[in-house]
Amino acid sequence: MTAFQTPLFSGSVPVPARDRSIDTYIAARQFERPTLVLDRALVAGRYDALSQGLGDAHIHYAVKANPEPEIIATLVARGSRFDAASRAEIALCLQQGAKPSDISFGNTVKRASDIAYAHGVGITLFAADSEEELRKIAAHAPGARVYIRLLVEASQADWPLSRKFGCAPDTALVLMDLAAGLGLFPVGVSFHVGSQTRLPEFWAPVLDRIAETWNAAIAAGHSMELLNIGGGFPASYDEDVMAPRAYAAAVMAEVTRRFGKVPYVMAEPGRGLVAEAGHIVAETLLVARKSDADVHRWVYLDIGKFSGLAETMDEAIRYRIETAKDAEPMGPCVLAGPSCDSADVLYENRPVMLPLSLTAGDRVVIRNCGAYTTTYATIGFNGFPPLDVIVL
Repeated sequence: MTAFQTPLFSGSVPVPARDRSIDTYIAARQFERPTLVLDRALVAGRYDALSQGLGDAHIHYAVKANPEPEIIATLVARGSRFDAASRAEIALCLQQGAKPSDISFGNTVKRASDIAYAHGVGITLFAADSEEELRKIAAHAPGARVYIRLLVEASQADWPLSRKFGCAPDTALVLMDLAAGLGLFPVGVSFHVGSQTRLPEFWAPVLDRIAETWNAAIAAGHSMELLNIGGGFPASYDEDVMAPRAYAAAVMAEVTRRFGKVPYVMAEPGRGLVAEAGHIVAETLLVARKSDADVHRWVYLDIGKFSGLAETMDEAIRYRIETAKDAEPMGPCVLAGPSCDSADVLYENRPVMLPLSLTAGDRVVIRNCGAYTTTYATIGFNGFPPLDVIVL
């Protein structure tokens, strides 16, 4: 049993010091419905570790990972900067004390009125990956600085970001020329290796391709001042990953090897910053078999894909699940959510090992759910309430 698998229940093996506050809180309380419990101290510690590993690079926290105001305020106090995907996220960061100069508008698909809003409150840095987006920025945020997002297709991440974002390398140079012609200031490029990129060496082929475009832009006369390496920093789920400081340092070594000294490197950790700071407390609703010949039990929880666990889609993110009965004999099961939607099955292709004695009413704790859970929960699909949140 690893430190990440230490049980969260009274009378269990003592938990690591870094987790004691959140685990003690969960063990001592009853929860009426699925609840995410977050520990700000763990967020602060993770930020410090990533900062140390990243060295001179600047963290722009990806707000979409977890926009709880207390989390944003904790990161503001730590000196973090922010990557916002919408007007609401910009407003949230400003409300929690972030300076406009510390916020980038990183979504490449923006409403014109939101660009104007961002410009009006002092945001000067915008992302783009198309001609029309640049024209919108020029019209509604004249004189803005822009970075061009590059397409990444060779991702080895658990949650690749596919072809929705970014442009081809040759298009990037055309867009930089266009931006300058529109009165904007093209300052660099961005990319994303894909969410949950487990190993630093997975960055290497992506960085090789980005460096080719970077050097071509310099050769074309562009002043490349900003390199946005995006997110991809992993969290421990079904498998442990490198410690955040060591991982970040290894990534930056790869970056420096290819790009040398860049005036401004920005990183956008989301999952890698907040995932391990939160656990979800849920309940078993039903344990059943479809027939006497059924190989696996079906275990239904009071939380599913539509109430916070959307990242179980295609079983991409494999959460660790703990119960008070984990010392008893275990067996495989199919894990499903509570809704009346046949798509609400969490893990079936790779069954989950849970206690054979598990029954309705038993508590389960889903570990390391601080990222991409509350923001994915519906407002009330099938009448099930949104995920509750408690911030310590």
